[in-house]
Amino acid sequence: MDNTKLQLAYSELILGGQRSGKSRRAELLAQTWLGTSASHRAVLIATGQPGDEEMRQRIRRHQADRALRVPGMETVEEPLALAQTMTQYSRADTLVVVDCLTLWLTNQLMPVNQKFESNQALAPVNSAPVAMLLEAITQAPGPVVLVGNEIGMGVIPMGAQVRAFVDALGRLNQDVARVCQRVTLMVAGLPLNLKDAE
Repeated sequence: MDNTKLQLAYSELILGGQRSGKSRRAELLAQTWLGTSASHRAVLIATGQPGDEEMRQRIRRHQADRALRVPGMETVEEPLALAQTMTQYSRADTLVVVDCLTLWLTNQLMPVNQKFESNQALAPVNSAPVAMLLEAITQAPGPVVLVGNEIGMGVIPMGAQVRAFVDALGRLNQDVARVCQRVTLMVAGLPLNLKDAE
């Protein structure tokens, strides 16, 4: 992706599959923001939790890659209190990147320290944190970029838990897309514009 052609929206939701280029686009938007003024700041709110060794390695790899690609971006780890953290760091001169909404939802519905049986039903999504997130997006004084997975484009998954999660994520993505100025779908590293309300 050529970051010389990137233009920031007031708020952007970036959706896509795994390794589609979602995080890379968010990083390029952060680079663009940081490059337009010496007074600009960028903060990434990382929602992933190291539930196992593979996830710990993945988080370390993401941290190292981000430090190289966007050295001026600060990282804050926050798995649950997303709206509050966005409000805390959002300023007119600060771009806030959330990576990612999918893990944030996972943390709410399937906490790392809770063992789930295969036939156990997921708890319903608590609407209060979602409402707070939407409010934080619309009230942010500076630009916001949110990254999330689009996982509902394949076959209907087996298992009630997985189907419930896909449904919950689909609803969250729709809610966030509704309040964001721009929505971008990433496919094979290429951005497809779904919404751009100038």
